[in-house]
Amino acid sequence: MKIRINRKELARHIQIVQKAISARTTMQILEGIKLSASENTLTLTATDTEISIETKCSCIVEEEGNIVINSRLFGDIIRKLNNDLVDINVENYNMNLRCGESIFNISVQNAEDYPDLPRIDEYKSLKLTSSQIKNTVRKTTFAVSQDETRIIFTGVLMDIKRDFINFVALDGFRMAIQKIVKNSDFENQIIIPSRSLNELVKILDDESEIDIKISRNNIIFSFNNTVFYSTLLSGEFFNYNGLLRDDNIISCKVNRHEFQSAVERASLLAREDRANLIKFNIEDNLIEIKSNSEIGDVFEKVETSENSESLKIAFNSKYILDGVKTLETEDIMLNFMDSVNPLIITEVEDDSYIYLVLPVRLAG
Repeated sequence: MKIRINRKELARHIQIVQKAISARTTMQILEGIKLSASENTLTLTATDTEISIETKCSCIVEEEGNIVINSRLFGDIIRKLNNDLVDINVENYNMNLRCGESIFNISVQNAEDYPDLPRIDEYKSLKLTSSQIKNTVRKTTFAVSQDETRIIFTGVLMDIKRDFINFVALDGFRMAIQKIVKNSDFENQIIIPSRSLNELVKILDDESEIDIKISRNNIIFSFNNTVFYSTLLSGEFFNYNGLLRDDNIISCKVNRHEFQSAVERASLLAREDRANLIKFNIEDNLIEIKSNSEIGDVFEKVETSENSESLKIAFNSKYILDGVKTLETEDIMLNFMDSVNPLIITEVEDDSYIYLVLPVRLAG
């Protein structure tokens, strides 16, 4: 292999594929990036067997070839070089790298031992924008389970219907649903690992249209000369529709910023308690928010729309705040049924997002 390439462009593409490098791998070859040079294109590939990324950039290819080089070392070297052009020449598993006055000689590995990218024979396809995916990931992945023994709930359900897609995350205490209005010629349910989605958004810009292919075991996102592969989680997801309702007894319209600030202040003492417990007392046009611990107590009031019913209910403050922080409208709706059924939080001007939190049962 012998190539000449722009250093900044190479550094950018290294950074892209490094999102598929796992620090926990036990296979040395998976610590590397596969470099393939042909037809004035350098293809970089990385995988940890769950996530695989392939990205292409232009270069001058004098001799074609394929090698694998340690990802961390290669990335560090390219980032710290000063000149604009990098010359790479590989012979007998040694890479000679020249850039300005800098010269490196680095051992590389045989690319024949590197795993192949997932092979996709049959698939369904659709398109989303990068802004839609970024917004969806921000509003859902925080709510997945961290319990690896319930592997299904560490992922996000992508529930594809004919005229919309629901992305759903839940952990047994709260649930987040982001709806995207989208016509599709097929229906399907798949579960995408949350880590895959979080790594994907790190390499998306704000304007790209993303081609998505869904096969039996993989989902593939294609954009800007980059292809991002993720394995899918297998198993049955929870029937989330059974938790949604519109027969609320109390619906409170509150200013999002005022409500969030009051809960944040109450949570300062709630953190001293293992359950992060805060208590709501809803009456007339006020929500009283209380929290107490061995250190002391706090009392907050938030104005809301008039309600004919009253209610006392308690929550883990962290779960309330995690959801409210993702919201964007000035006013939000807090929808209650009673002290044991979930609180459903929505935005006033936008019904595309639903956040649900289970209450904490109080003794007595």
